[in-house]
Amino acid sequence: MAPDVGSQAPDFELTGTDGQVVRLSDYRGRPLVLVFNRGLT
Repeated sequence: MAPDVGSQAPDFELTGTDGQVVRLSDYRGRPLVLVFNRGLT
């Protein structure tokens, strides 16, 4: 199910390239662009 346009995204966390955990909520209130690269291993 896709979220509605303008709705708040659910919080999630990923490990960055530097090994640090990054949470979406760490950037709440600031513009953020997410890029998900498929095919990288």
